[in-house]
Amino acid sequence: MPSDTPESTIVPIEELLENFSSGSLRQRRRLVGEIESRSMDLTGLGSKLFEKFEPKSDNWSFGWILQVLNRHQSKFLSEVLTADKSPVFSTPSSIGIDYDSLQKSLLEERFEDADRITTATLRKLAGERAVERGYVYFSEVDGIDSEDLITIDRLWIAFSLGKFGFSTQARLLDSLGGSYEKLWPRIGWKTDGVWTRYPKAFTWSLEAPEGHMPLVNQLRGVRLMDAYLKHPFLSLRQT
Repeated sequence: MPSDTPESTIVPIEELLENFSSGSLRQRRRLVGEIESRSMDLTGLGSKLFEKFEPKSDNWSFGWILQVLNRHQSKFLSEVLTADKSPVFSTPSSIGIDYDSLQKSLLEERFEDADRITTATLRKLAGERAVERGYVYFSEVDGIDSEDLITIDRLWIAFSLGKFGFSTQARLLDSLGGSYEKLWPRIGWKTDGVWTRYPKAFTWSLEAPEGHMPLVNQLRGVRLMDAYLKHPFLSLRQT
């Protein structure tokens, strides 16, 4: 039985990708499913697929393309990633931290692993005392270099359809007048006086609400998260 949809109405993959990379937020998110359904067409572009890729950006359109390829065309992605010009986001660090494991976890949508890596990295960035005690004091956050926080935030944005990351949480908090009591239910965090992280308090997938990740431990009140969401790096992210 012939299809009701003429073949000529199928948008060429090049045009689809152009719309996906340059459209409005709403337009780009509407195309997410279509991009995934045409993963084979993506491989047909070969290296041309990443001609406009900007490693220093947090363009989640490219992050999603990488995740789609990892889901459905892993062999092709592996070949591209081992090429001289790999389509991987750059990860500068002021103290030489290797962010490959964080980026790999996010690419593969292992968000719980990515969250644990992020927490451990933040302790390392805060200093030896934070590493030794196993958590960061809110007063130590301001001393964390902006470059690393920008790198962490960019990776979370790039591999979450723009849904996760400190800058997303900060934007939501600002839209709610700075009220954490309103923020918690908005981002899907459960608070009942005592904070528990596991086993069922979080949704470790892209189905989670906007701002759901990364997790910031609230056992000692909101001051730690407030320190991250008011860190000077956020003003640099907006320039």
